[in-house]
Amino acid sequence: MTRCGSVSQATDEEVRTIGYHHGDLRRTIQAAAIEAITESGPNGWSLRELARRAGVSHAAPAHHFGDKAGLLTAIAVEGFTLLAEEVQAAGPDFLEAGLAYIRFAVAHPAHFAVMFTPGLYRVDDPEVDAARTRANNLLQQGAQSLTPSGTDPRHLATAGWSIAHGFASLWLSGALSAEEDDDPAGRARPALRLLVEDR
Repeated sequence: MTRCGSVSQATDEEVRTIGYHHGDLRRTIQAAAIEAITESGPNGWSLRELARRAGVSHAAPAHHFGDKAGLLTAIAVEGFTLLAEEVQAAGPDFLEAGLAYIRFAVAHPAHFAVMFTPGLYRVDDPEVDAARTRANNLLQQGAQSLTPSGTDPRHLATAGWSIAHGFASLWLSGALSAEEDDDPAGRARPALRLLVEDR
C-alpha cells in the first residue's frame, strides 16, 4: 500500500473542501470518503458512489486503494497519525494528553469513527500498526510518571483513555447537552482531573 497523504493540522471540514489538482487524485478520493463518512457513516456509501461524488472515473478508487477496506485502512492510518501529532503537541502531561485526544476526535470525527471500528479496515496492515503504536505510546507516557512504583502504568492509561474516548463519543453523538460555544476539552477537564488528583 502506498502511504496516504498527510493533512496534518487540517480538520475534517477543511479536508472535505480540498479540491482536485492534477497528481493529487488519491487525496481527492480520500477527501471525498471523509465527506461521505461524515454524512452517512463508515458503511453508508460505495466506491462507485464515492467516485461520482469526487468527480473521477468509477475505476479510480479501486486503482488507488484496491477496495473499500483499502481506502478505510488509509483513513485509519491518517487518523492515528493525526492523533499522535495532537498528543505529542500537548506534551507529556497525562491530563493534557487526554484533552488532546478529545480535541482530535471533535476535529476529525470521520477519522475517529473509522479508527475505532476495526472490522472496517485491515488492522494488521503495517502502516496501521505503526501509526497506532506511536499514538498509544504517546498516550501512555504521562501515565508512567503518575503511577506508583510496582503498579502497571497501563491501568491508569486505560482508565484515562476510557474517559477521554467515552466523553468524545458522547459529545459527537449529541448525548451531552452543550451550548453552541462550549469547549469539549474544557468540559472534560474536571472528569480527567479526578484521575490525576493526589497522585
